[in-house]
Amino acid sequence: MPDFIVESYLWIKALHILAVIAWMAGLLYLPRLLVYHYSYANGTESSNTFCTMERKLLKIIMTPSMIASFVFGILLIFMTDPWPFGWFHTKLLALVLLAGYHGLLAKYVRQFAQGERPHSEKYYRFINEIPFVLAAIIVIMAVVKPF
Repeated sequence: MPDFIVESYLWIKALHILAVIAWMAGLLYLPRLLVYHYSYANGTESSNTFCTMERKLLKIIMTPSMIASFVFGILLIFMTDPWPFGWFHTKLLALVLLAGYHGLLAKYVRQFAQGERPHSEKYYRFINEIPFVLAAIIVIMAVVKPF
């Protein structure tokens, strides 16, 4: 492989990892904000502050980093052709679930902003564990490649 392709691959991989780190930070932090937000009545100054924090985290950090993760990940797929391998399909499934979780959090942010509290505080504490489990699966598939 020519040097410029190897160097491009390494840069794309580095940017992919950085984007994933930013996305994961948001996926782990946003449910904690919802847990803390849950205890404040709608319309209070504290509730409004949480709404602003949640919205900005989602719109400024999480969604752009998710998009960057996908863009750099797709470039890596084209460069490495992992389709024949079972580990890649497992990783892809976990990634789709993670993107769905992102969408679910976006829905909860909208509901909180509208004054709704559709689930208990305990629920938001529980779902906070989901992105770590999915990230563990993704990392193990990408690094260990067990199948």
